Amino acid sequence: MVTILRRGRHDVRGCTVKLQAERAPGDPKVFTRIHMHFVVTGHELDDGAVARAVALSHEKYCSATAMMVKTAAVTTSYELVAA
Repeated sequence: MVTILRRGRHDVRGCTVKLQAERAPGDPKVFTRIHMHFVVTGHELDDGAVARAVALSHEKYCSATAMMVKTAAVTTSYELVAA
């Protein structure tokens, strides 16, 4: 996601991801729900560009997400923090 923003010449200074997850009660205890909340820090970041980067990363480029969606409902959200 950061790479997508930087390629668009957005001034990203940092990014953290907070995860919340639920697992199946029985073995194998696979993840059934995963929520990724991105906290993106930067200078004059465009909300639309960040939303697009999160969506592209989630839907197209992230191989880990591509594997996890087979067993889990994966959702995302984000917030912008001015630097």
